[in-house]
Order: sequence, then C-alpha cells, then structure tokens
Amino acid sequence: MKRAFILFIQLIPFFCIAQRQFHKIETEVLVVGGGVGGTAAAIQSARLGVKTVMVEPTMMLGGMLTAAGVSCTDGNDQLPSGMWEEFRQALYKHYGRNRLNTGWVSNTNFEPRVADSIFKVWAMKEKNLTVVFGYEFETVSKKGNKVIAASFYNKDNTEGLEVKATVIVDGTELGDVFAKAGAAYDLGMDDPAISGEKEARQKNDIIQDLTWAAVLKDYGKDADKTIAKPDSYDAKKYYCTCTDAPCEDKPWNGDKFKMLNYGKLPRSPGAKFDKYMLNWPPFGNDIYLNVVEKNNTERAAAYELAKQHTLGFIYFMQTTLGMKNIGLADDELDGGMALIPYNREGRRLKGVVRMNINHIKNPYDATLYRTGISVGDYPVDHHHARYPGKVPEIEFPPIPSFNVPMGALIPETIDGLIVCEKGISVTNIVNGTTRLQPIVLLTGQAAGVLAAKTVQLKKKVREVPVRMVQQELLKTKTYLMPFVDVKPTDPHWEAIQKVGVTGILKGTGKAEGWGNKMFFYPDSLVDGTKFYFAIKSFNFHYGFRGRVPKWDRPMNIEDCFNYLKRLRPYFKTDFFKQVHNVFSLEKKWKEWGLTKFDPKRSIERRELSVMLNNCILLFGSKNLPLDINGKMGFKYSEF
Repeated sequence: MKRAFILFIQLIPFFCIAQRQFHKIETEVLVVGGGVGGTAAAIQSARLGVKTVMVEPTMMLGGMLTAAGVSCTDGNDQLPSGMWEEFRQALYKHYGRNRLNTGWVSNTNFEPRVADSIFKVWAMKEKNLTVVFGYEFETVSKKGNKVIAASFYNKDNTEGLEVKATVIVDGTELGDVFAKAGAAYDLGMDDPAISGEKEARQKNDIIQDLTWAAVLKDYGKDADKTIAKPDSYDAKKYYCTCTDAPCEDKPWNGDKFKMLNYGKLPRSPGAKFDKYMLNWPPFGNDIYLNVVEKNNTERAAAYELAKQHTLGFIYFMQTTLGMKNIGLADDELDGGMALIPYNREGRRLKGVVRMNINHIKNPYDATLYRTGISVGDYPVDHHHARYPGKVPEIEFPPIPSFNVPMGALIPETIDGLIVCEKGISVTNIVNGTTRLQPIVLLTGQAAGVLAAKTVQLKKKVREVPVRMVQQELLKTKTYLMPFVDVKPTDPHWEAIQKVGVTGILKGTGKAEGWGNKMFFYPDSLVDGTKFYFAIKSFNFHYGFRGRVPKWDRPMNIEDCFNYLKRLRPYFKTDFFKQVHNVFSLEKKWKEWGLTKFDPKRSIERRELSVMLNNCILLFGSKNLPLDINGKMGFKYSEF
C-alpha cells in the first residue's frame, strides 16, 4: 500500500500535464521572460519588423526594475545609450523633471508601476509583438543541436503553451532556458587557473545574496501601519542597520532617516505621500539563498524565507526604530512586496567567448572590445554579507567603463538560442558589474537586434556579422564604446564610435569609483607613431611595409591624407574620383561638417575620425571581415 501511495504521488505531475488545455503558437522570435533584458530584446526585435512573442510569468514587464522592486538604478548616468536613454527620457516626461536623484543611492529613481507602464506602452505600440502574461517556463524542444520551441504552464497548471520559434532568447533571471537546452554553464566562483583572473580565488558554488525588495510609503506622522509580527522574527538579525538601531559591534554610519532615504522615490504628479525602495544591504533585507538548480515549486518555498526576512526588517523599523508611520505601499507591486526576488546572480553561460576582468581592466590588450554591443560604467560589486560561512577573500579591482562583447550572448555549442539577462558568458567577478540594470537593458536591446538579424538573414545566430548588429545599434544611438566625452548629440558621434570600436584610435579608461569612465579626447592631436601601429594592428597591411616612420610632431591634415592614400584598396569606391590631392579635400572637409581646413594644421582626433569614416568602409567591407573574437581578417585576393 505504501509503495502504491508513493507511486501515485510521483504520477501527479504527469496527470496534471495530461489534463492541461494545450495551446500552440508559431513565431519568428520567442523571448522567455519579460525582465529587463527580455523586455528590451522583445521590443527591439519587433521594431525591426520581426514577429516576436514574449512570455512572462508575472503581470509586469521590466523584471529587476519593476516586479523585483529595485527601482533605483545603478550606473550609466553619463552614458545616454540606446533604450536606456529612451527609458530615462520617458521617466523625465512622467515626473516633469530631468533629475530623479531623490534617493542618494541613485541618480535615476522611480516607482515600479511607472516603469511597468512605460514598458507596456512601448510593447503595445509594436504590431509585431505579442506579450503573454502569467505563464511559467517549463522546458525546451530541440532538433539536433538547435532549440526550436519552449513550453510553459499557467499558475494553476490548467493550461499549457508551446511556442515554436526560429530564434529563442533566454531572458530568465537564472538562466533556466539555456540550462534546459543543454548549454554549458558555470555557477558560483571561478577557478583562477581557468578564468585567467588573478583576482579569482577558488572554484565553489557560492553566489551573491539575493533580496526580496519592498516599496514603503510614509502615511503621515499620526498613522500606524505596523504589520503583524512575522513568524520566526528575530530582532537581532537587523541590529547595527543604522546608528539608531541596537548594535553589539559597529553600526552602519547613518541614522534611520538616512537609511530610509537611500531609496527615496520621486512622487508622481498629484501624489501626497513619499515612497521608498527597501533594498538595504547593511544588516537589512539581503539574504543568502542558492535555489538556482531547484524547480519552480522548490524555489517558491525557499523564497518564502526571503519574504519573511524582509517583513521582519519592516517590523523592526516600525517597532524598534519607531517608524510605525512607514508602511508597505498599497499601490505598488503585491501590496508593497516585490513579485519576484532580486537575484543578483544565477547560472553563467559558457559562450563562444568568455569575458573576464582582464578584458575590462585592459581592453586594448585583447580584441573583444571590437565586438562591443552594450556598455557599462559600474564597479565590480558583490553582496556576500549574508552567506552562512566564510567567503573567500576576493579582490575587486578598479576598472574603467567597458563594453560587452557580442559573443557573450551566444552559447558555445547550442544553436537557435541567445542569452540576454545576467547569465551572459562572463566570469563570476565580471558578473558583479554586468548584472546591473542599465547594462542588462542595453544587452537585451542588442540581443533583440541579433535575433532579428538571424531571422532576416536566415543564418545561425553565430553566423550573423558583428558589424551588422553594431550598425543597427548605432541607428538607435546605442554606444559601442563607452566614450563619456562624446554624446550622441554630437554630429560626429557615430564616426567616433565606429573608429573607436575598430581600435584605430583608442580611448583612455579611468577608474572613478561608482561612475567609471573612458575618454576619447576628441580635441586632442594625433600621434603619428601610435596611428601607424594602430593601422597595422587593424591589419591594413597594404602599403605599410618597411621602416616605422618617426614623428617629432603631431600629424597634420596632409600627413593623414597621404596615409589614407596608401589604404586605397579599402576606400569607398568613389572617393578618389572626387578627391585627387590634399587641396581638393577642402570641399569634402566642409561637407563633413568640419572647419578650419589647412593641410599643414595639426589634425584633431575628431577630425581624423570623420576622415576615416567618410573615406574607408570601416563596417561591412568584404576585405576586412571581423570574427566573433574581434580579430580582423585580411584578403589580398580582393585587390
């Protein structure tokens, strides 16, 4: 009898699946998960005219920014790139002002419901986009090595959904799709012998703390919004959270009001009360839960611990800290509590390339930067304070701003799949910066372009030319290189982006804490020797044999023109028909929007960028194919 009972319990999932009402959909691009990256990918794919379906388990779009309640963004304040800048402009329009630094943790704060409405308005505008809410991802179907479909089920398990697609984008928080597809991945910290990072310490399965965030509201000094005392409440868990809290050691250096204002949100027009994001690291509501390899039912049970931990912190604030007027916001999320956890880390794909910290610290020592499709400027930031044990000491090096290579989105061996959330192919250390919301949003936008181009070209994902994706991104004013000193409003921004991502003219990175930078210095003069070696490294072999020229002065306009003449095989076809010598260049100079033409005048980096972009086919040349590792091919046979 006991054996029969156990057998019956094991068969329950089978009977539930058999009784589901099953629906089937076919599309060109399927995005699994409407988080930050998934939403951006789906909208961008649809904008390029490709039939796209996005399936999201909650009723919100935006993931970390909305359903997880983390509505104070980190980084990219000075990089107004692509959809990230489009999102900020929509926020500015809603709130009626261009600065949203109401909370001191971020310069871009907002209410989750406002961000959700922005994403939904964008989605509704796209006739090629269908959004399906309320369905959990279950598994994938494959044909050989190619993912061809994904299946889902609704909340009460009464309905099933199968979506067949040409390309599937994994926008899940923990990398569930690529795991089900059989793609290789890592989880936890890296072995330095494998990652190539001196900062890595040892291989283990330790991931970052997660947070079940909440949105609080100040209901007025006379209000009492004290919640019921949570089960297993222990006030000592929240000691030292601020100088007003009891503490047996050293408290966080700020009072309860500074703690609360960490995530203060702007008021929507007509609102009467202030709101606050509760995502507080120092002895607050961070918690360690590694549920990555568990199923959805097991995760839900574990996440209840995170919810109770956050409710305990709120109760502590209301009672021990005397903030009874601060309660859960009744007009946000699930009565103020997030719908999903803020997972800082999950699985990390093993892609066709793997980005490590050396690629960020010293981008020009390798070639991956040439394949950049999104940018970030946040430092490496890991949360490990709640891990129940000793975490190996990890060195978080200072870094400049950086770009993410396209190959980090593509599985090493599985076809028909693109990854766009926190699970892209990076090391554990690099995940500490690429996981941030603006970077994930931009990576998702690039994933949408890559998916659309895969469909339109009828190629495998890994066969789509990098430069084609980059060119499409440039049309949307998306940065390929994080040059902080040349904005998209600059008339020569695209030329500088193109020349910068080839490496002919390199940027200068600077580590500056919470807002790192890379400068192009467009008004600086051109060093002839550096330019010579940059041209050679770009594999412009033709005409560059013999001794290295010596320069005792900056290059002038005539010098550059003479250099470019030696690269004639790469020139746009009609250029030399119009420009026979340096003096006939003056008309073109004016047409390009440049001034002060004088062949003997020292040339600026901006001017050389414009010359290069208008003379040479930097993107799309059959003579100069770029592979996924950023290496340039060279074909003498084309001459």
